[in-house]
Amino acid sequence: MYYYNYRGANLVSLTPEKDFGPEIAPVTEGRLFALIPGDAELGRGSFKVNHPGQLLAGHGLEVLDASRLPALDSAGPWGEALMPPPDCRAIPLMVDECVEQAIAESRLTAVNPSRPGWEDVLAWTPRAGKKRVNLLAIGDVGSTLLTGLKLLGGDVIDSIGICDLSEQITARWEFEMGQISLPWDYGAFPEVEVVSPENLFDCDMFVFVASKGIPPVGSQVKDVRMYQFENNAKIVAHYARLAREKRFQGLWCAVSDPVDPLAKTAYLESNRDGNGVWDGRGLRPEQVQGFGLGVMNARAAYFAKRDSRLASFLTEGRSFGPHGTGLWIANSIEHYDEEISRELTHLTVTANLKMREIGFKPYVAPALSSGALSLLLTLRGAWHCGSVFLDGVYMGVKNRFTPAGVETELLPCLPDPLFAHIREAAEHLKEIL
Repeated sequence: MYYYNYRGANLVSLTPEKDFGPEIAPVTEGRLFALIPGDAELGRGSFKVNHPGQLLAGHGLEVLDASRLPALDSAGPWGEALMPPPDCRAIPLMVDECVEQAIAESRLTAVNPSRPGWEDVLAWTPRAGKKRVNLLAIGDVGSTLLTGLKLLGGDVIDSIGICDLSEQITARWEFEMGQISLPWDYGAFPEVEVVSPENLFDCDMFVFVASKGIPPVGSQVKDVRMYQFENNAKIVAHYARLAREKRFQGLWCAVSDPVDPLAKTAYLESNRDGNGVWDGRGLRPEQVQGFGLGVMNARAAYFAKRDSRLASFLTEGRSFGPHGTGLWIANSIEHYDEEISRELTHLTVTANLKMREIGFKPYVAPALSSGALSLLLTLRGAWHCGSVFLDGVYMGVKNRFTPAGVETELLPCLPDPLFAHIREAAEHLKEIL
């Protein structure tokens, strides 16, 4: 391992580097940044390293599965729980004790030096204290999401800004939210105020809930999410460029459908100059996250509670992929069953159609499970369902934000059929954008 001090930050690399000054002694404490070269546009920007194999394979879907990563030939300080079973694939990789300890102590952040402006990550730290959240568009989804944040977010949200094309709508919701409080504890809930479009990115978390329009109940549109993509992508592009102009350093959250392609649209459009040429000087890929998997996970739990054959999901299951076509619900990681998973996936993906058959637009559960609840888990640094940048797309997985960067759950060994579905989901998303 090779160590350097660059711009006041400690770096480590598997290979010798020429551009970071003379080598230094191995680093035994404090933050450590591992240089993980990757594609400047479609590679990850930075992330928390939770397995030494990610030093060689940190940009693809393999980061979800320890058995598909280059692995140490000993358990290391993180314990045997993360080592792959004997029948899974593994090749030797040696790292020194300092890197092993940095991983064990959650101090190792991978950075992609191929990306313009990567050095900014070395000095970036999240702002301490409660956060400012700004919300764009207060329609059915936005107003429900806003209510959830107001009632449940007092521990992590200082204030909420709301913005909409209609001043009448924002005036209504500022008035309504201002009259929600506990008796004699009038500061328990975050304040809500109207914010202008020019100030939308004066915040820690920007939440995009705008939509050009949703097909009415009873329409013949089969895939409502993709119906919305073309028009919603144009709106996303505008606000992504605005985030670039403001040099926004917070989290850009896509909640509108289709969540995952819109998250990638925000990332790509923010990184294009005035001529539409990609220059990498906008949002870092880890600054954008899609919030659509939360409700799919909750829908799977709904069905699992009502059928004993599906109940393994409640204690052993996981959800992967986009909010819609390509989603895959695994009934269990340790006792994976392809047919049960397929049935549960079908029930989950078509749940919104059932609500439309009843005669209502399916927006309440998404606004709360994918929106308010998942956003609050994000702000708390807790595990949640969301789409992070992997393999050049925004892929829905279990993840959390840590002081060392975004962390994706690392499972010991994903069954081959399940990993194939995750791969198919990624390929489906690549076909869209």
